[in-house]
Amino acid sequence: MLDLNLLPDGGISWLDASGPDCNIVLSTRVRLARNIAHRRFTVRSSAEECKMVLDEVEAASNASAQLRDASLIRIDELGPVDQQLLHERHLISRELAGLENDRGVRTGAALLTDGTVGMMVNEEDHVRLQCLKSGFALADAYADLERLDADLGRRLTFAFHDEFGYLTSCPTNAGTGLRASVLIHLPGLVLTKEIQKVLQGLSQVGLTFRGLYGEGSEVVGNFFQLSNQTTLGKSESELLEHLGDMVQKVIEYEEEARRILERDAPMVIADKVWRAYGLLRYARNLSFEETMNLLSGVRLGVGLNLIPDVSVYTLNKLLIFTQPAHLAQQEGRDLGDPALAAVRAAFTRHLLEADAGR
Repeated sequence: MLDLNLLPDGGISWLDASGPDCNIVLSTRVRLARNIAHRRFTVRSSAEECKMVLDEVEAASNASAQLRDASLIRIDELGPVDQQLLHERHLISRELAGLENDRGVRTGAALLTDGTVGMMVNEEDHVRLQCLKSGFALADAYADLERLDADLGRRLTFAFHDEFGYLTSCPTNAGTGLRASVLIHLPGLVLTKEIQKVLQGLSQVGLTFRGLYGEGSEVVGNFFQLSNQTTLGKSESELLEHLGDMVQKVIEYEEEARRILERDAPMVIADKVWRAYGLLRYARNLSFEETMNLLSGVRLGVGLNLIPDVSVYTLNKLLIFTQPAHLAQQEGRDLGDPALAAVRAAFTRHLLEADAGR
């Protein structure tokens, strides 16, 4: 079983809701895709080659100032519950966790992490450097990642082309190799039926949206991941500035939508958010999807100052710890155990009661 004490701050320090605009933007993540020059890309590598990549990356990390004390977690040596748990914490992708298809987890698949920075090893590319921050913090996240990239680049020779930049398994990641995203909560735009217009506008300016877990996931609870769509032809600063400007506009649209709801339908909104709170506070069985939708309503109520006794930190904790693998590990159950619905409801009641008591 995975020892979560190996993860600094559990790998989820962003839950503290300390970052800018944290009521609307839950977290910011920046990733850099890199491949070792003298090795075949992961999608073409043998199991032995993947092990060699991991050995090289681990040696470079041990000599790195930022990752010298990092924890190394072998994803290929974990069970399904622990693999999914790390994915639920947004520490590894669906592909690295072996959730993408029936192929399972690659030999040598690993996570290296030291708090907010770290890397996935033997995912689609040899290395995916990553940084996760609370709130809307693109510049801070990239600054930390840039230092790590430079540090590792002195110890590993990354595949690079003078014309095409960093070479990656997927052409859409070539160039800078940068993927930046924000996890954002947009109930106001959904309730005012403006969300499709906003999402279509983002796609027209080179951005894309995904669900709670990123690529390949469905939108639940009005939580969206907004990110850049391509990396080739622009510098890192241009990509980050463009994404930052667009996300700022989305935040403003969401704030305006909430003002309209408060002005035009105050009783309807108050009833919606308090009903959501009541169900979370007293329900005895909750499915994951129902919990996410109810959390969205309560989060809106907290943002509108309608519900005073719930912290954003508590809502962030519920978002993570009510997911199936977290409950299964906590209770020693299988992922598909129907009893998890009751466990989820009890855990939710406990956290909300603790907030109310304060």
